[in-house]
Amino acid sequence: MTAMLNKARGTATFVRGVHPREKKELAENSPIEVLPAPAEVRIPLLQHLGAPCTVTVKPRAEVIPGDVIGEAEGFVSAPVHTSLAGVVARPSVTTLPNGRHVEVIPVKGSKEQPLEGTALYDDLFGGPWPVEELAEGGLSRLEPEAIAEAARQGGLVGLGGAAFPTHVKLRRNPDKPIDTLLVNGCECEPYLTADYRLMLEAPKPILAGALLAGRAIGARRILLGVEDNKPRAIAALRDAAQGTEITIRRFKTKYPQGSEKQLIDAALGRQVPTGGLPLDVGVVVLNVGTCAALARAVLRGKPLTHRVVTVSGLGVREPKNLLVPIGTSYQQLIEYCGGLTDDAARVVAGGPMMGFTLSNLEVPVTKGTSGVTVLTEQEVRRSAETACIRCGQCVDVCPVHLMPTRIALAARVGNTAMVGRYYAGACIECGCCAYQCPASIPLVQLIRMGKVMLRKVQKP
Repeated sequence: MTAMLNKARGTATFVRGVHPREKKELAENSPIEVLPAPAEVRIPLLQHLGAPCTVTVKPRAEVIPGDVIGEAEGFVSAPVHTSLAGVVARPSVTTLPNGRHVEVIPVKGSKEQPLEGTALYDDLFGGPWPVEELAEGGLSRLEPEAIAEAARQGGLVGLGGAAFPTHVKLRRNPDKPIDTLLVNGCECEPYLTADYRLMLEAPKPILAGALLAGRAIGARRILLGVEDNKPRAIAALRDAAQGTEITIRRFKTKYPQGSEKQLIDAALGRQVPTGGLPLDVGVVVLNVGTCAALARAVLRGKPLTHRVVTVSGLGVREPKNLLVPIGTSYQQLIEYCGGLTDDAARVVAGGPMMGFTLSNLEVPVTKGTSGVTVLTEQEVRRSAETACIRCGQCVDVCPVHLMPTRIALAARVGNTAMVGRYYAGACIECGCCAYQCPASIPLVQLIRMGKVMLRKVQKP
């Protein structure tokens, strides 16, 4: 009901959530810059939800950008490609920001790269893009299965952070028909502006990819949602969408508006069941960056080798939005942005609400890396944790209607049964509860610990 009332007023939203300070002004006016090719990239074989890839290249092999170096053997998986021209080195292991240990393929870059600077930017985002041609009947010449297969071969995954293999979403399921494609332009994490800059600078590849995705899944309508704190992006997309049936819809600025289930609720008034997927309610959700990557994969045969990453925060000297080769280290991104300030205290992979603190800046950028946030000592200084006062504020803001304090308490005392009873598995780890908690209880960390406890007892 709330979603429908807000749509009637011209915006769409969901119940609950929080309004953290956005701090997007640090990087939102910085156009996308191409990061100079690094001397080496280290490309993880697991950059997606699902099965890891199998190495397909040997040490000392010469490769060029786009060559497959890891092949996906499972259905829920995605191949990985080299992002540099160079020579393959011996595989090693790294620890990703989420704590997973994964195998990486180092590629030592050649002095000469096929595309750099403006040429690389134009190759990935420059026109022409046949949006009008696709909208006027050009889609009928493309088979839905061929679009999904191009996404698979291109190694596409969700670029909003979840990194779910895109080809899986695009393959039709006759038992669960899709009526709506929902394109997610609600970049709700504080500081991050990568999607915003992409919407401003490259609206046509986003729209071309949306049309292609709609054709693949058989959607009757395509909605592209953008929060109302991004009026320039809304205007750019609406201008580029003229002549198409894509609807650009304005959403209320609130966190976590960009979460799939909350976006579906706000846009359509449909609730994805606990443990279910968007396709259970006839919807597929794709990030704007994923749509642009799909257009490149289908129309230009380009695999996913680079992505836009925001480097922002008061702890970095020159916040920027960068187009970077996948496998580049976080250290190189920060150095290109002028380095850390004297009072920098924490580097976060992603945004401050859902991101992971980095202990090693040599960790490589993956397909799911949307940003790097550097916080200062003053920003990370927190009050001492006190006892829960049963105020219920964490319950009031939880967008999936859980009782975070009960889950956290159960996890803290090791009560796995209670962790499951309060549906810890349904938590999206958005951080609203911890943000709101007046007792400074690390609710998200405790809930994550509870999830680990559940997985251990649920394993066969």
